[in-house]
Amino acid sequence: MNTIDAAIDELAQRLRDAQNTVFFTGAGISTESGIPDFRSPGTGLWNKIKPIEFQDFVDSEEARYESWRRKFSSDAISEAKPNLGHLAIQRWFAASHAGAVITQNVDNLHQNSGVAEAQIVELHGNATYASCLSCGARYELAQLRDDFNRNSSVSPCSRCGGLIKTATISFGQSMPEDQMLKAQQFVEACDLLIVLGSSLTVYPAAGFPQYAKQLGAGLVIVNREPTDQDALADLVIHEAIGEVMQRAVSLAIGAN
Repeated sequence: MNTIDAAIDELAQRLRDAQNTVFFTGAGISTESGIPDFRSPGTGLWNKIKPIEFQDFVDSEEARYESWRRKFSSDAISEAKPNLGHLAIQRWFAASHAGAVITQNVDNLHQNSGVAEAQIVELHGNATYASCLSCGARYELAQLRDDFNRNSSVSPCSRCGGLIKTATISFGQSMPEDQMLKAQQFVEACDLLIVLGSSLTVYPAAGFPQYAKQLGAGLVIVNREPTDQDALADLVIHEAIGEVMQRAVSLAIGAN
């Protein structure tokens, strides 16, 4: 048995032994669906395009125009499909195992894979729809795209007149308190936390794996590149997430 086979066997055993598993997912799981990574040094999208700060979006019509222009001119998320990693997580929960997904991603792929909304925490929001910054009313992107194409702007909220923005957390925008609290509660309930595709450099989100470990949960990291928390983990696998998770979940479920 080679090293990767042994590591996948150990991951499968940890899944079997766990009573409550939290999957903490980052950009690395979604790059396997063709969605670009935003933050990787040298290759991340933010190295090529300066992100628009939240306050600039609020204060500047020009910034809002540029934000919507970027969204509607190139939207890889709208074409993306769940990959083997997303589907493995869904399969695990479909087999009546307890737990949750805490994600740094905004692509809705966990929902699209079939994981229940109640089991998903979106720390950085969701890019597949928009909402009013004042009253929270939801807007679908197709409607807003038509508006933007006609008027070179997105009209104010029809309910309250507030600014409409994609439902993501931008640079300089406060983290959603309800989602942070929900994530904390899921971490406190778990006995195994598996990091999938996160560099674990963006805080406060990256603090959740550390918190789980402090509470006594097992910690597994599956990521192509080393992370700052590898030394903290009980098991580290530097391989493709989809293949690793597909094999591990198949082994774990097959043994039940």
